[in-house]
Amino acid sequence: MALQPRGIRNNNPGNIVFSPSNNWRGQLPHDPKVEPRFSRFDSPQNGIRALAKLLLNYRKIHGLRTVESLIARWAPSNENDTRAYAAAVSREMRVPPQAGLHLDQNTLSALVTAIIRHENGQQPYSAELIGNAVREVLA
Repeated sequence: MALQPRGIRNNNPGNIVFSPSNNWRGQLPHDPKVEPRFSRFDSPQNGIRALAKLLLNYRKIHGLRTVESLIARWAPSNENDTRAYAAAVSREMRVPPQAGLHLDQNTLSALVTAIIRHENGQQPYSAELIGNAVREVLA
């Protein structure tokens, strides 16, 4: 059996970098011997919930409202090909990279799904699981 991508193994499909200042629900204690850089979660739902919550914070705190601006913050160009990442997410969501997004249930679920696919090369979670995680942060 092939090794799963790190984001899937860590129940952190957005590959959120660990920060001691974050107190995500379901975040496991940081153990640099197990995972030196990224957060680990007790369940996929809590990892997906953290991903969705961060995206909402990008909108609320930084005013980011387009795929292009959200991805530029999510996956900065010093570590990623941000233009290609935003283009892939936009293509999957079927919206232009510069189009303003209203992060409602459907749009945020689609954005989260596209990020998971891009981060891991796959998207193994059900629409129901993603929808439930997104619904929690929108409540």
